[in-house]
Amino acid sequence: MLLLTSTAGGASASGRDASGDEAAVIQVIHDACKAYLEADTKRMAEVVAEDFTLTDADGVVTTRADDIENAKKGTIRYEVFENYDMKVRLYGDSAVVLGRTRVKGKAGDTPFAAVFQFTDTLVRRGGKWWFAASHISRLP
Repeated sequence: MLLLTSTAGGASASGRDASGDEAAVIQVIHDACKAYLEADTKRMAEVVAEDFTLTDADGVVTTRADDIENAKKGTIRYEVFENYDMKVRLYGDSAVVLGRTRVKGKAGDTPFAAVFQFTDTLVRRGGKWWFAASHISRLP
């Protein structure tokens, strides 16, 4: 289920169409999921800001460089990487997205499967949406 909400029903204060911005943000999220699933480092670099950080469920902070390096080395391999139940909140050139992520794969030789609640922060730079920061919490 994909649920979109916005702080600006209709046109934003900048005159932009909020529904178009929501759709663009959701598309970037789907593109990022596919990039991580396929270990597509080129696409990761196209959607994740250079100064991106992820705070994981254990409080460990990783960066875009860490994610790209892990993908190159095959340290983490995903069979499933999908975001769902997303709600978008737009704040001009920033967006906060709440939702859930389902992942399954291997870290080294160790299999994993989990569902996380996430909060993603995206920013618009040069007319394009970028991941700036993410935080995840493991769900039971």
